[in-house]
Amino acid sequence: MAHILIVEDDKSISQLIGKNLKLVGHTYVQVFNGLEAIDLVSKNAFDLVLLDVMLPGMDGFNVIHKIPNVPVIFITAKDGLEDRLDGLSLGADDYIVKPFEMLELLARVEAVLRRTKKDGDLFRLGNTVVDLESRTVEVNHATVDLSPQEYELLEVLITNQNIALSRDKLLELAWGYDYGGDTRTVDTHIQKLRSKLGWEDNIKTLYKLGYRLEVRR
Repeated sequence: MAHILIVEDDKSISQLIGKNLKLVGHTYVQVFNGLEAIDLVSKNAFDLVLLDVMLPGMDGFNVIHKIPNVPVIFITAKDGLEDRLDGLSLGADDYIVKPFEMLELLARVEAVLRRTKKDGDLFRLGNTVVDLESRTVEVNHATVDLSPQEYELLEVLITNQNIALSRDKLLELAWGYDYGGDTRTVDTHIQKLRSKLGWEDNIKTLYKLGYRLEVRR
């Protein structure tokens, strides 16, 4: 997966972000002011920087000028349209406003990594290989045909691996906000994925909640 720098002076927020990045397979380093971030990026390779705007030492809008060629997502309480436009015009790849849902942040991270091609395109679990760029799936070196909706659900599970997802959240992420069906659709598609991929023991049922793709590292 990806190696990510978290630049956030609120240690509780930084720890929460780091914990969730680790859950889905990323590695991370934390710093708590802008000058530390510049120094660390100059000495290490990162696939992405999650950058707060209001930082001690040097604010994020100035830090981004000092860390060229590294994708950046601004994370900030500055929610004005002008602030967003300023952040994006400075070269940020995305801009997310506090408070945010952690699943939204993980989805934004995944999208930026995909666009910048810094993240690995292959996901392996057991005898299954998922190519996230070509959207193809193989089990024991044989291609498995998934419906478009089955693949969308699979990608959501991979992106949020080791995270408990309710049926309603899976509907929202894999089917979209406007989907009018009920949660039994999720159960049906989960069963199909388990059968086709041999993931009966990997996609865990969470009693009265939903599902979790369990990936042990």
